[in-house]
Amino acid sequence: MMPQTPATRVCSHCDGFPVVHITTGTLTPDGQRRTLAATCPACQGTGTRTTSRISPAEVSA
Repeated sequence: MMPQTPATRVCSHCDGFPVVHITTGTLTPDGQRRTLAATCPACQGTGTRTTSRISPAEVSA
């Protein structure tokens, strides 16, 4: 039997693609495209989100 690992939740903001590279339209001296890396602000580039648990005290308040 396989060990059970907790399922990781995919970030709902980036759908698991936490870092993307965007071309700027300019070229480097050796002919390659210049790119900028954009990181998902919600998950800070991990691609997953942690679930926060609500305490019973917060539910009854």
